Amino acid sequence: MTELADLEYLRYRLRRDPAILWQWFLARWRESRLFKVFAVLFGLGAAIVIIGWTVLASNLPDADRLLDYETPLPTMVRGIDGEIVHSYARERRVQLQYQDFPSQLIEAYLAAEDKTFFSHGGVDITGTLGAVVDYATKYGSGERAVGGSTITQQVAKNLLLGDEYSVTRKLKEMLLARRIESVLSKQEILTLYLNEIPLGRRSFGVQAASRAYFDKDVGDLELHEMAFLAILPKAPERYGRKKNEALAIERRNFVLDQMASNDFITDAQAAEAKARPLGLGALRSAHASVDAGYFLEEVRRELIERFGETAEDGKDSVYAGGLWVRTSLDPELQDAARNALRAGLLRYHGGRGWTGPIATLKMEDGNWQSQLVSSYLGINYEDWRVGVVTQRTGQSATIGFSDGEEKPLTGLPDALKTGDVIVASPSGNGYRVRTVPEVSGGFLAEKPQTGRIVAMQGGFDSRLSDFNRATQADRQPGSTIKPFVYATGLDSGMTPASEVPDQTFCVYQGAALGEKCFRNFDRGGGGVHTMRWGLEQSRNLMTVHIADEAGMTNVVKTFKRVGIGDYDPYYSTALGAGDTTVRKMVNAYAALANHGRQQAGTTIDYVQDRRGKVVWRADNRKCTGCNMAQWDGQPMPRFKPAGQQVLDPRTAFQVVHMLEGVVQRGTATVLRDLDLPLFGKTGTTNGPTNVWFVGGSPDIVAGVYMGFDQPRSLGGYAQGGRHAAPIFKQFVQETREKWSDEPFVAPPGIRMVRIDRRSGKRVFDAWPTDEPLAGVIWEAFKPDTEPDRSTRQDEIASRRDEILELIRAARNPVRSGRRSGRADEPADFVEDQGGIY
Repeated sequence: MTELADLEYLRYRLRRDPAILWQWFLARWRESRLFKVFAVLFGLGAAIVIIGWTVLASNLPDADRLLDYETPLPTMVRGIDGEIVHSYARERRVQLQYQDFPSQLIEAYLAAEDKTFFSHGGVDITGTLGAVVDYATKYGSGERAVGGSTITQQVAKNLLLGDEYSVTRKLKEMLLARRIESVLSKQEILTLYLNEIPLGRRSFGVQAASRAYFDKDVGDLELHEMAFLAILPKAPERYGRKKNEALAIERRNFVLDQMASNDFITDAQAAEAKARPLGLGALRSAHASVDAGYFLEEVRRELIERFGETAEDGKDSVYAGGLWVRTSLDPELQDAARNALRAGLLRYHGGRGWTGPIATLKMEDGNWQSQLVSSYLGINYEDWRVGVVTQRTGQSATIGFSDGEEKPLTGLPDALKTGDVIVASPSGNGYRVRTVPEVSGGFLAEKPQTGRIVAMQGGFDSRLSDFNRATQADRQPGSTIKPFVYATGLDSGMTPASEVPDQTFCVYQGAALGEKCFRNFDRGGGGVHTMRWGLEQSRNLMTVHIADEAGMTNVVKTFKRVGIGDYDPYYSTALGAGDTTVRKMVNAYAALANHGRQQAGTTIDYVQDRRGKVVWRADNRKCTGCNMAQWDGQPMPRFKPAGQQVLDPRTAFQVVHMLEGVVQRGTATVLRDLDLPLFGKTGTTNGPTNVWFVGGSPDIVAGVYMGFDQPRSLGGYAQGGRHAAPIFKQFVQETREKWSDEPFVAPPGIRMVRIDRRSGKRVFDAWPTDEPLAGVIWEAFKPDTEPDRSTRQDEIASRRDEILELIRAARNPVRSGRRSGRADEPADFVEDQGGIY
């Protein structure tokens, strides 16, 4: 009963008191002019506050966005063995979970930034009032006032508002902080803060900063290091510099005192930590990177094309999505490819002298150091460095480097001038001018069974030029294209023992162009020889005769089918006149080594998102039945063969078997002493402007070309066997343990038959030996295409042709370009007959 009376009384007062208050207000309004003024001002002020508050609140971003917020993370790249080899990052970022942060590190940040974090609702009134007073005292001075922001307010600023310096932004920050506190737990807010706070050295978050300043993970930090990281949010660029070390120690010690006063640590722990030096390490790369700039840039381009570059392009972007990319890069093979190509370029350059500057800076614009830094030029070769000539007077000069260091420069070319960007190496008390070869080239290695590209070098150094000559340079392949002409001939009914004329071949091209005649590289020829001999000695005339017999339309179809290029059916194309790239040629040769089955050349195996889910893979084959709950009694499910069958497996093996002869006694005998089962072909184009070698083993196929970026003659002595093949040889020598001694295996349908190497006739009374120049060899034939047995008359005719070759060679030894015209002698000085004449 009493409760009902109390409730009734409350209702009575609610109806009565407002009326009394309103009567009192009207009475004062009529009686006092001053009261009217105060009332109006109060009403206007309240209206302004309400309207302003409404406007600010209506334009605020939604705090619920933080529920799904993901830290922008770099893309991490792994090599073929799973080890990290590079990262695509413009900032240092690492995302941790709340439990990953050491408790003392959290306490250090609370002591430095927001000791009441776990008790306030997003805004610390005391801190805010202090910030208002500080702002008022510094107004107009140009100094920035103390923020007074809580950790929640800093999260609002960093993630949702930006760093605008204004009262309006501060009010928005406070409003948003209250909303964030209603959406996220304290632990979630701290996790966002510790992962996102900018801490200098391009580091965002405590883990990235720990690596940047101390080269440690947060779990390995000591107390004094945690305290240092906690001072950085105030002024990371000031406290993180060596020249401000005293200020940093003073601030760090203040944080340690605050930790002690808050009972986070003992006084003894604080004293011990304050006695320690800062111990900052030198600025290092976020992750060690393998020297594979051309390969990694190729991967980056593919990822950007597939996933986008920044967060605006999608959640799995390269520079924000936190992708994990497994590539096919083999660091050991990559190093060998780089070293071999560089050695070949330097070997060709020899003593040709200085070739000019890498670039030129405008010294009159001032600050050469910043210009050099912004050029991003560099080199990673021995002790060479990139610098700019800061002064040249007569035989005296100085060179400056990107770190501001200047040193005397010696070995001055006459053309060297101030502003030239060059490479130099230490010499005495200064530096000496060095030369980057003007000639360049590309190298690429691939696994034929999978198409995985394991090494790629697109020039001398990617820091000097990012133009990738292994994938972007279109060059005539010369005689390296001939194996695919021979493959077309084999498909049309010829065999490795078929006799082909090494004689003049002329084509009438119409009234305007007249007759076109082809000739060999050594301008010699004559007689009839086996197809094998023609490929081993790279005879142009024999190649054109084979192309004519097989049909040029069929030849260019073969070129297109293996991915070399899409060409018109001109006879010169059979000698390598069409443009292609190292990548395409290596992939085509890989099909030969893989029994005619071609895999797409890939640099990326698969891509995972930040949570480990595979979002793309190169091998998309489905294994039907692999996930059955129970075995159905049928044979084990297997993947379908990958790739595409572009050549008859038997034809592919026949070509490879002949190309093994190129290494044993043809134009690539420089590789013979490697004592490995190798196949390959050299190539030299007209000029000669390019020299090539492509080949390998059953497990690794590689290709290399060398030439000037603006094609011009390399000199009459330049040949694929002399310049390109030795590059491949060094590559193999540096990675010998990765090369198997297992021979090429013949596919079903191949018959190995003993034949006379010179005549191509079948032999029954002798056996092949391991001697490269043995008279009897094993030859690969398709069923029912084996040659007849040789007769005594055949042997006499073969010997007669051999004697005639010797006579011709003796009459004109210089013009022939070889030591002997004998077909059974090693062709150490015989170059391939590539080129168009």
